[in-house]
Amino acid sequence: MGWTYLSPRLPAWLTSSAQKAMKFNKAVSSSRRKNRKAHFSAPSSRRRKIMSATLSDELRKKFNVRSMPIRKDDEVQVFRGIHNNRDGKVVAVYRKKYVIHIDHVNRERNNGASVMLGISPSNVIITKLHLDPDRKRLLGRKNRANKQGEKFTAKEVEESAATELD
Repeated sequence: MGWTYLSPRLPAWLTSSAQKAMKFNKAVSSSRRKNRKAHFSAPSSRRRKIMSATLSDELRKKFNVRSMPIRKDDEVQVFRGIHNNRDGKVVAVYRKKYVIHIDHVNRERNNGASVMLGISPSNVIITKLHLDPDRKRLLGRKNRANKQGEKFTAKEVEESAATELD
């Protein structure tokens, strides 16, 4: 039996810079605990973004946008859960509880009172947007057709090639 040498881990100053380089951001965490805390203690401005709903196919084609933060007076269709295929207008956006209230989606209590049921925005599709000037600006910014995948347009490439040849 021969003696085998187990080399210790190399000291930091001996490792190459490529080995040391690693993506690391103190602000980003994969911890379930930290993400749940951030979610449930999020301010209203962040909750607005979290409470986004997908747009219907027609709206998606029209605006080239996949989803939008939900707003009062949007018309939606519930497509998951007990109230599947129910249509209605958003009456209230309850950011504290992460739910929305839709007209005609309610139940009766034992005492006869009618109560609005909270529906998660992830379970609805926006069928008609309530467009105000701010929302139109947001749609313009989010429009995927305006964003180009390449750094230069074909026209710019042709122009630069023509100037190089001259």
